Amino acid sequence: MPLAGRYRPFSGGAGGEEVARDEVFIETKVWISDYGDDATRHAFDKSARKLGVDEIDLLLLHQPLLGRFDLTLEAYRALGKLLADGKVRAIGVSNFMSEHLDRLLAEMSDVPAVNQIEVHPYFQQTELQRVHADYEIATQAWSPIGGVTSYGDAEKRTFDDPTLLEIARQHGKSAAQIILRWHLQAGRGAIPKSTNPARIAENFDIFDFELSSAQMAAIDALDTGVRGGPEPDSITLESYGVAIPEA
Repeated sequence: MPLAGRYRPFSGGAGGEEVARDEVFIETKVWISDYGDDATRHAFDKSARKLGVDEIDLLLLHQPLLGRFDLTLEAYRALGKLLADGKVRAIGVSNFMSEHLDRLLAEMSDVPAVNQIEVHPYFQQTELQRVHADYEIATQAWSPIGGVTSYGDAEKRTFDDPTLLEIARQHGKSAAQIILRWHLQAGRGAIPKSTNPARIAENFDIFDFELSSAQMAAIDALDTGVRGGPEPDSITLESYGVAIPEA
């Protein structure tokens, strides 16, 4: 469905200038504290109000809530209603492993458009990505350049990896740019986080070169199988439940 003409401008640009709504893709998530039919639909209202929009392009469930999977199902049904009502353009999930997707899709007819998961050179989740392909779910990487490997007292960071630094030297790019290009050529979505304008511009500057098949394979070989973020099964309302503010 074309976007042109469907949105009013809003003040989302640098310096507060107006930006046409169709130039911005807005994605956000529902936290576990807002799982449930009414609660999830209200979570949409809260997010839309804070963002100053009437429609959200992609709305995800943040986690599978295994201790209360009934609430996960209710929340996903609520996303389906929002989709049917035209309040969101696509729905999806985040941090769902293959068994979680199987449980969800045993009950639901709306297949998630996206599963946003931790993917970077040191943690690639290739088996889960194959499940995504089977279900025709797009893989979207959070911490795509491995920022999570820099937390705490991490001994091995993607940014310092000799293989990535050598490939970066060969292309005259940074290690972060090499990783983002790796995602792009693999067909994944990637959402790097930065508040630094120079780094944001650098993250976009990945369309003037291409990694060779050997370079892609060298990055694939860096997988350690070690997750940097929390295990999805460990997320509970008791440990992680927090009220999401109304404003």
